[in-house]
Amino acid sequence: MFGRRRDGRHGEPVTFDAGAGLVSARVRDENGRPLAGAEMALRHKRTQRVSRAIADDFGLVVSSAAAGVYGVTIEAGGYRQRDYNVEVVSGDHTALGEVELLPDVSLRLPDPGEWVLDPDHTSIRFVARHIGLSRVHGRFTSFRGSIHVAQRVEESSVEVVIDAASIDTAAPKRDEHLRSADFLDVENYPKLHFFSNRVTRAAGDRWYLDGTLNLRGASRGVRLDAGYLGLRQWNGDRLGARATAELHREDFTINWQQTLAKGLVVVGSTVDIQLDVQAVRA
Repeated sequence: MFGRRRDGRHGEPVTFDAGAGLVSARVRDENGRPLAGAEMALRHKRTQRVSRAIADDFGLVVSSAAAGVYGVTIEAGGYRQRDYNVEVVSGDHTALGEVELLPDVSLRLPDPGEWVLDPDHTSIRFVARHIGLSRVHGRFTSFRGSIHVAQRVEESSVEVVIDAASIDTAAPKRDEHLRSADFLDVENYPKLHFFSNRVTRAAGDRWYLDGTLNLRGASRGVRLDAGYLGLRQWNGDRLGARATAELHREDFTINWQQTLAKGLVVVGSTVDIQLDVQAVRA
C-alpha cells in the first residue's frame, strides 16, 4: 500500500511507503541563498530513534519516517540551528517550507596575526584503498606549520612542512615500503611542502584554501575544503579548523602498482587527506 500526495507549492507527486510519511524543508542562508549540505535530523519522541538527511544543491532536504511525533533539528556549519516539533502522519507530507538559518556569531574570526600549529593537538592523516576491500589509514607524526591571518581574511596564507619519513600506518614493513623510491622516496625528497595564499569563503564555517603541494619533487595545485571551528583560550589563544582534500598519486609520479587477478589493483590511485588543526597565536 502506498499513499500519494502532491506538494501544494510545486505540484510534484510524492509517494510513501505504507506507515510512513515525509518531512521536507528548503534551507536558506541569511541572504536567501540555498544552503547545500545542511542536515536535517528527526528524533522520534518515544523511541529516540534518529534519522538524518542532507540538503541538495538547491537547499532541499527530504526525509521519510515512520508515523509518530518527532523533534526536528536543521543545522549547517557556521549557522545557528533551528528546532521544530512535527507529527509525521502515514501517507502525508509535512513541509516546513523555507527555513532560514542565521550565522553563528560565536564563530568570530581571528584577528590579524601569526599562528603556529600545535603538533600535540594537530593531526595529518590519510586514507587509501587496498585491493578494493578495505581502507588503509595512516598519518604523519612530524611536521610544522604556520598561519598568517591578514587584515582581509581572504588574503591570509598557510604553510605546512611535513617530514616524509614520519609516515606511520602501524605496519613497519609497509611503512618502509612507503618510504622507498616506489612511493615517497624520502632519501631524495625528505619533505612535503604545502603553501596557500588564496582563501575563499564558501558558506557558513566552510572555506576553500587553494595552494600548491610539493611532493616527491612534483608541484601540483591542491584545494583544501576547510571548516573553521572558532577560537578558544587554553594555554594561549587558539583557533581550530578541519580540512579535507583528495589527491591522485599519479599526479606526483607515484606510479608503483601491482595487479591482482582480473586487473584488480593492490593500491588505489586516490588518497583522501584529513586534517584536524589547532594553532596557537605566536
